[in-house]
Amino acid sequence: MCASENCWLPAAGGGCANSAVRSCLCWSTLCPRYALPGASEHCSDPKHCANLPMALRGTVMQRFVIPFSLSAAAMLGSIQPAPAAELDATRPLQAVPFQDVTIDSPFWNPRLEAHAQSTVEANLYQCEITGRIQNFAVAAGKAEGKHQGFLFNDSDVYKVIEGIAYTLAGRRDKHLEKRADEIIELIEAAQHPDGYLNTYYTLVEPRARWRNIAHGHELYCAGHLIEAAVAYYQATGKRRLLDVACRLADHIDATFGPGKKVDTCGHEEIELALVKLYRATQQPRYLELARFFLDVRGRADLRPLFGEYAQDHLPVREQTEVVGHAVRAMYLFCGMIDVASATSDQSLLANLERIWQDITERKMYVTGGIGSSGSNEGFTRPYDLPNDSAYAETCAAIGLALWNHRMFLLSGDGKYADVLERAVYNGLLSGVSLSGDRFFYTNPLASRGQHERVPWFACACCPSNVVRYVPSIGERAYAVGRDGVWTVLYMGSTARVQHRDRQIELVQETNYPWDGGITLLVNPQPEGEFALYLRIPAWCDEPFHLAVNGERIEPPPVERGYVALRRHWKSGDVVRLDLPMPVRRVYADPQVRANVGRVALARGPIVYCLEQADHPEGVRRLALPRDAALEAVYEAELLQGVVVIRGEAVALTGRSDEGEPQVEAVPFQAIPYCTWANRGRGEMVVWLPESPELAELPGETGIRVGELLVHGSHCNPTDTLEALADGVLPASSADHGLPRMTWWDHRGTREWVAYRFARPRTVSKCAVYWFDDTGRGACRIPRSWRLLWKDGDAWRPVELKPDAAYGTAADQFNAVEFKPVTTRELRLEVELQPEYSGGILEWQVE
Repeated sequence: MCASENCWLPAAGGGCANSAVRSCLCWSTLCPRYALPGASEHCSDPKHCANLPMALRGTVMQRFVIPFSLSAAAMLGSIQPAPAAELDATRPLQAVPFQDVTIDSPFWNPRLEAHAQSTVEANLYQCEITGRIQNFAVAAGKAEGKHQGFLFNDSDVYKVIEGIAYTLAGRRDKHLEKRADEIIELIEAAQHPDGYLNTYYTLVEPRARWRNIAHGHELYCAGHLIEAAVAYYQATGKRRLLDVACRLADHIDATFGPGKKVDTCGHEEIELALVKLYRATQQPRYLELARFFLDVRGRADLRPLFGEYAQDHLPVREQTEVVGHAVRAMYLFCGMIDVASATSDQSLLANLERIWQDITERKMYVTGGIGSSGSNEGFTRPYDLPNDSAYAETCAAIGLALWNHRMFLLSGDGKYADVLERAVYNGLLSGVSLSGDRFFYTNPLASRGQHERVPWFACACCPSNVVRYVPSIGERAYAVGRDGVWTVLYMGSTARVQHRDRQIELVQETNYPWDGGITLLVNPQPEGEFALYLRIPAWCDEPFHLAVNGERIEPPPVERGYVALRRHWKSGDVVRLDLPMPVRRVYADPQVRANVGRVALARGPIVYCLEQADHPEGVRRLALPRDAALEAVYEAELLQGVVVIRGEAVALTGRSDEGEPQVEAVPFQAIPYCTWANRGRGEMVVWLPESPELAELPGETGIRVGELLVHGSHCNPTDTLEALADGVLPASSADHGLPRMTWWDHRGTREWVAYRFARPRTVSKCAVYWFDDTGRGACRIPRSWRLLWKDGDAWRPVELKPDAAYGTAADQFNAVEFKPVTTRELRLEVELQPEYSGGILEWQVE
């Protein structure tokens, strides 16, 4: 598989020639024959797979190529038939529950401590001062006032309670439990006698119950209430909130279904929640209701559809690629797996592998972030992965982790655990500060210093999602199947696993992810034979070492990312696994235009970045040559203890009159991406240019697209300057299915965009395709425009050829020819229509 920014590709003949390396989502060059087209490491002989270049740990950089080798059709953007699904709804693994895993990890302990002391408190405080909790008191008649905030604000309170439940499972806190019980009492009091519960519709639109299913979020909020109720019951044994959830679910069941209201929620969540409620209560009606909501999605013969944004354009069993809002998509896929697992409905799983390939091959960032566009908080076209404007919502990374954990449990295939791990250690943890009380909503892969975590958001789905995911991380550590126990995410922990009639205690000691050494103490009661499955992450392509009771053993073959140790286990048996962690160079697929000529650094599961706190003069001026020597060093006092990557880069100091870069050698330090922006604002980059020609001089603004520097007077933060030169042709001026550049919300003003060339260039023609969303928004084709070229330090208008004119037609390129000029920079200047903004979908220059 060629990942958009990571890779998994099945080897021809079903596997790689090196049995210790599997064909799956990987961070390493599994076999050079799957290297990038035109890359220096590629071949057509699978035997070379055994001769991959090896790095000396901590000193020499290993090259990492993101392969692309599907087919000509795939290279043009279509999806090829996926291999037969290995997902089996009839034989799922079971996650070892969070309450049966006690974490003792150098990496996770400080984060869980910050979570308990800061994240929970910060979320509770914000829910109090923003009126979210007060809404329940008002709805219950216990307080005066009006509804405050968005119509979906109830969900934040529910997610905080769910997070408190997981926190209490790890450490019982009577004061925290009392606060949760008090909120639960308010929630119960706000419930209607018929079971309905939603503070917005109770207080603001009492006659509009269930009338705005597309956008009203009633079922979404109900789903989060149910998840909170089940978690709180599991953690504390208290049924009060669970009974509230059952009454609400009974009301929903009485409202929706065959012969009743036939509709489904615009924001998926209720489906997976109802399956959790079914598992907690063993009431089949909740499972049938979850299946109903899936079955009617995308059914135009039954109901009006909400479209691609809500994954409601096709029946769920017919969807083959991911579209629309990223978080909604992830929750849908989770619900499909949960219903399939509970009903053995294999048809729900038939296309999930194909969708997974679409995401991981073409639409996922190297950090595990998904959903590149802010305009729909979701997916656009394949390989549209800009760095500066990356949306990559924290909730979406959490959703990706939740879905891939489920995919793993259905298959036992380590490639899904690899994506889970990627999302958790990078795209998810970047969403919360080390102090635990400040949050990112979006997670860009480059910054000019404008990004900073904040205490809260008006739409606070991300902080309240972090508060429930982080303390439940123990549930992603182990799984149990028919013939044994599986490791999933490595972390220091003690797990109590029930396998058939045997209780197995597993005690894991490790400094993962900073070190690949993992020790497992196995204490079965009674002793006996079973399998212990050890995950070999895809990034580990060097020989790993395995020992049992101090004696080195020849590792069994790696199958689907796991080695299986089958033996008669006795109490006190010790397993030692050593996974080498060299530094790796990561290359993106060349169809990701933003990363052509660039490299990212990774070690183990951790993706790295450079930030200005370590480079006061800025990081966008740096380039990392391919032959740069690099080393990994643990810094105990930095960012709560991290492994950094150090080496020598080149810094751009200027350019000659001919545009040739002038450079100097400088030391650099890369830190884990998940820890950036914990030392104040500043520049940050994940993808470093390998040539100084792609670097930026201090003070330059804009986005590099190949050798172009694209900049402008203004760009809406959820749009991108990269759209001007991304080569994607629109279907119309109102095409919302591809990236765009807009000056929103500047209205009626003079604005501009410009191309700065790496070297002087002779140009004589350009064509611009305007963006216009009449009927949907306030962007219009500008009133007028003109071109200017830079002559030394002066801007001069181009001289149009006879009969040439600056066109303002919709749904086409507006081309103009002019007297040739040789320049380093060309500017397009517009006069926006009064009271309207404007934008551009593509700007071509010849």
